Amino acid sequence: MKNNGYDAWLRYDKVKDDGLASQYREWTAEIVASEAAVEGPVASAIKELQLALPRLIGQTPKLVEEKAASKRFLAIGTLNSFSYVEEAVQGPIAALNDDEGYLLKTITAADCSYLVVTGKTERAVLYGVFHLLRLMAQGESIQSLQLAEQPKYRLRMINHWDNMDGSIERGYAGRSIFYRNNELLVDSPRIVDYARLMASIGINGIAINNVNVHRAETFLITDKLLPQVAQFAAIFRSYGIKLFLSVNYAATIELGEVDTADPLDPRVQEWWKQKAEQIYSVIPDFGGFVVKADSENRPGPFTYNRDHADGANMLGEALKPYGGLVLWRCFVYDCHQDWRDRSTDRARAAYDHFKPLDGRFLDNVILQIKNGPMDFQVREPVSPLFGAMPNTNAVMEFQITQEYTGQQRHVCFLIPQWKEVLEFDTKVKGDGSTVKEIAAGSIHPYAHSGITAVTNVGDDDNWTGHHLAQANLYGYGRLLWNPELSSEQIAEEWVRITFPDSDAVQQLLVKFLLESWSIYESYTSPLGVGWMVTPHYHYGPDIDGYEYSKWGTYHFADHKGIGVNRTVASGTGYTSQYEPEHAARYESLETCPDELLLFFHHVPYTHVLHSGKTVIQHIYDTHFAGVERVEYWIERWKELAGEVDEQRFAHISGRLQEQLENSKEWRDIVNTYFFRKSGIADEKGRTIY
Repeated sequence: MKNNGYDAWLRYDKVKDDGLASQYREWTAEIVASEAAVEGPVASAIKELQLALPRLIGQTPKLVEEKAASKRFLAIGTLNSFSYVEEAVQGPIAALNDDEGYLLKTITAADCSYLVVTGKTERAVLYGVFHLLRLMAQGESIQSLQLAEQPKYRLRMINHWDNMDGSIERGYAGRSIFYRNNELLVDSPRIVDYARLMASIGINGIAINNVNVHRAETFLITDKLLPQVAQFAAIFRSYGIKLFLSVNYAATIELGEVDTADPLDPRVQEWWKQKAEQIYSVIPDFGGFVVKADSENRPGPFTYNRDHADGANMLGEALKPYGGLVLWRCFVYDCHQDWRDRSTDRARAAYDHFKPLDGRFLDNVILQIKNGPMDFQVREPVSPLFGAMPNTNAVMEFQITQEYTGQQRHVCFLIPQWKEVLEFDTKVKGDGSTVKEIAAGSIHPYAHSGITAVTNVGDDDNWTGHHLAQANLYGYGRLLWNPELSSEQIAEEWVRITFPDSDAVQQLLVKFLLESWSIYESYTSPLGVGWMVTPHYHYGPDIDGYEYSKWGTYHFADHKGIGVNRTVASGTGYTSQYEPEHAARYESLETCPDELLLFFHHVPYTHVLHSGKTVIQHIYDTHFAGVERVEYWIERWKELAGEVDEQRFAHISGRLQEQLENSKEWRDIVNTYFFRKSGIADEKGRTIY
């Protein structure tokens, strides 16, 4: 038996329980859909049912007219689209006031019984159908359904870092699904299947090119390529997804049409207005622009002594007549700064740049803020900028692609990390000002808010390089729909619909996924210090090697101690960017959490943690333990031989072996480095070279 992972969580394996299969056949033998369902998301929902049901229950549904329906059927359509839907909706249902909320309800009447999937928009109906199929794939009864759901976040977005030559920046799953050799793959069947995957987890926005927009990608907004970009947009539109593009801030210069990119120059303003008009003439529902400016050598308004508000608002004005958005990234810092000056702190950059501009941005501009103040490290505090600008729209940015967390060669289930971020209470408006509520627009009256993330998708057969990395992509969408889901619930759900119906497989994989983040952290970066990776590639250990640390390191280790002093009392003052309660907690050695100690403090190797261990012994112990935990899970995985299809079993086995070898490399290099720095031996007498 072979499985290359292409179907991901839309495998629709045959239902083994005869009773459930019979129930599903009864309720889905016939589909009654609104007459308008000839294209668009409802049409896509029907196609999905026609694909899924033969696999699940060996029965292809018949599409019938309302008047020709039998005594039991499935009715799908928007509110008020036909009588069966109207009868199902009795009384106020909160979810149905939302453009994307849906209702699944079983109706039993004297003359017929039917199952309704409905919502205010076609997009809502599509989400409801995917939910129904998810229930069936998990073996849940649909006999007496009464379920209404709506998403927590308005914008649920994916960012691709794909280049037109076919490469992907920070891509660990093959080449781009959109581009090859500066051509657009508009006829690739993968695009439709990718749209299906994204719609099934509720994604409603996708940017299809790299934020580091090179010259080739600039041409995506020209006469030559826009018609092909529009073909991508049409595919995504049929699955309820808006298409966005990353743009080069200096496109006016790159395309040789204006000799400046000054946002206050009328020629530049007019150029972007004409460009917006051109884009919307071929893509009427175009989502807008994603912009990285004045960071890591990218062009921006600083060149002209303007600020980020000037730059973002110029683009916002161009898009505003069409309802378009500008997502302006807050990943802004000077990569050439002198790290020998310990008062220069990259962690401060986003807050220092943007906080003074609160209230100056247009209402269709959204600041895109990374979850932490640095760069998607395995452990860092929540960015203090999130929630700190009550008068400026904001979205949280996560990273699904495992740039610093094993690059899809290591298992690292990121949902627990993201849950921790979302549950963080910023205190910006007192207790309850959690990140998850700020991102939902519940704390500040944002016109636009939500969450976005850099995806981990490429053209590998299994989409994500590592079969188990699919769990991060699936989990991201599910978490954005409902952040109250636990990490365990999401892991269980993904495993049940992606792997064989086996208790042994499901229990082992769920437990492994839930432990994997802490395993990866244990043999890599200790106590929040971060960055000890090979330059440029960001894979494997190089304690002093990060590319922007030629004037120093990010950990400031010497023979006396380790860590970055970010206190107000004697360091960079970064702690002051938090609300007073958190500022005080991080400022004090007594109250700073162990897992973030070295992010906030420079301490002696003999400093005793809350755990009772010294810092140096913690480093030794965790790095030895990390390798042992990988070895343990390799042995546990071997137990599933014969339970999991051969192709996936062999692939995961190979990746686990690579993870083991790399974890040993991390252990040996990190422990040796700090043994030689500190001169303090391992109290347990283990060999350190």
